[in-house]
Amino acid sequence: MTETATDHDDPTLFGTGDFFQRGNYAPVADELTEYDLPVTGTIPPELSGWYLRNGPNPRSSTGHWFTGDGMIHGVRLEAGQAKWYRNRWVRTDSFDDPRPFYNADGTRNLRVSVANTHVVNHAGKTLALVESSLPYQITDELETVGAYDFDGKLVDAMTAHPKICPVTGELHFFGYGSVFAPHVTYHRADADGNLVIDRPVDVPALTMMHDFALTANFVVFLDLPIVFDVDFARNGTGDMPYRWDDGYGARLGVLRRDDPFGEVRWFDIDPCYVFHVANAHDDGNTIVLQAVRYPELWRDDAGFDAQAVMWTWTIDMQRGTVSERQHDDRVVEFPRIDDRLATLPARYAVTVGDARLIRHDLRTGSTVEHRFGTVDAPGGPGEAVFVPSTVGPADESSGWYLAYVYDPARNGSDLVIIDASDFTGPPVARISLPQRVPYGFHGNWIAD
Repeated sequence: MTETATDHDDPTLFGTGDFFQRGNYAPVADELTEYDLPVTGTIPPELSGWYLRNGPNPRSSTGHWFTGDGMIHGVRLEAGQAKWYRNRWVRTDSFDDPRPFYNADGTRNLRVSVANTHVVNHAGKTLALVESSLPYQITDELETVGAYDFDGKLVDAMTAHPKICPVTGELHFFGYGSVFAPHVTYHRADADGNLVIDRPVDVPALTMMHDFALTANFVVFLDLPIVFDVDFARNGTGDMPYRWDDGYGARLGVLRRDDPFGEVRWFDIDPCYVFHVANAHDDGNTIVLQAVRYPELWRDDAGFDAQAVMWTWTIDMQRGTVSERQHDDRVVEFPRIDDRLATLPARYAVTVGDARLIRHDLRTGSTVEHRFGTVDAPGGPGEAVFVPSTVGPADESSGWYLAYVYDPARNGSDLVIIDASDFTGPPVARISLPQRVPYGFHGNWIAD
């Protein structure tokens, strides 16, 4: 049974001029609910929860893809069945009443949001995130509750890439975006969701700090040379107001977790940009950070013609040096690990390549692939999320990877479940979805 909640926009408005209006980047018009989804294969019965993924679903053909309204696509799994599929726009305060991010005095309206980048669960609350604004809380049925500000304590934006420490349960995050100093502020909430730490991080300008890293002992900030450009912010086209700055430099800032108001030590690195960190961990006197690195980005426009590969930075805290190493030449994005090993030395990171998922062995440097579709109609996977088994051994091969995969042969999408112990083998299950899931950003498995 399919329920159509609303038809918000005429599909002809979606246009064909830009990449995010074509193929599987194009938005979908309807919010649907469908029950008892068809399954090929067998859903592991211990998978009981929700797979949610966020991404832009623009309601007009203008502006940058990153500025499209957020839409969450979710599948409920229970007792070996795919109980339902839902997709819902995140109805922020500015969804029906658009207004600028910046007020006339240069301050920000933090409730203005497209909430289109990530969806995370912490302390019993599920939050849709975009780095320019406050989080928005949603229900298990994907309906929007409203802006969430930690009981009035958060007066800052929240990164779309917070880190949950698997040992303490703390939520670590930062906010950036103020044209006034401090441009970046570090925040921490305890395991119960109480905001307990806010401290400024001194950076020389308004840099686009998309992600950061967390180890058992340190927080690592990425101060990189994509910087706010007031001319692009004022042009009114909806383009991203950030550009590459040759004079800005690049550095990593290290803060001790046990001294959150102490000194941030800065380490210079070669200029580059990082959207997504895979993981970081401590190794004696060093910090090992793995991420997907662009050599340069957004010099002349905010396009995506640059290519990124997996790199490792090793910060020697005793010597005050950083070494940098490229893993291989594979063009990838959206790295994910077993989240139980965040801050610890995870062995595997899974990234998205061209019509494939790639699993990187971070110890040996080797890789294996899971390919989708055919040569004539290659499939298009999104970010893969690891879900650990609850009955097998507690390691990175005991569990499953879940991802939405676009099938160009039928212009439709599936939720695909891959056995982590047989990464290159056929999926254990494919769940056919009632409509196409456009390419998006990030998501999570939220267990019962």
